[in-house]
Amino acid sequence: MTSSVLVPMTYGPLSEQALRHALETYPDSEVTALHVVDFRSSDRGPGGWGDEPSEWDDWLDTARAHADELFADARDVAAEYDRELRTESTVGKAAPTIVEYAEEHDPDVVVMGSHDRSAPARFLLGSVADHVVRRSPVPVLLVR
Repeated sequence: MTSSVLVPMTYGPLSEQALRHALETYPDSEVTALHVVDFRSSDRGPGGWGDEPSEWDDWLDTARAHADELFADARDVAAEYDRELRTESTVGKAAPTIVEYAEEHDPDVVVMGSHDRSAPARFLLGSVADHVVRRSPVPVLLVR
């Protein structure tokens, strides 16, 4: 029996599909939506936070506010299934942070989108899903 499910969330449509799949497939499980604020990317370019510590604080505040919006949408999806949703956000590189979270919290399964980037970005940056599949200590279900 599956008692806990981890759903890494991004702003792409496959994350919502993964969340819906987890809620439908594991109706009696606790579902946790995890968003990793990746400090390597930003609308301000690589790094995103500038040269001053205050710029990092501003960037991080904005990133966390966006994560809160993401979680509000995810909670709305969970409500459609009459379900509660646990949410967590953390800062780090997306793929290794998801694996580390799975190692520390030991969910029964990770359900995630197969990709949320364009083909050129996946080629240049690698696929988060590929990394998680190869290194996760628990089974990973990819939704596409």
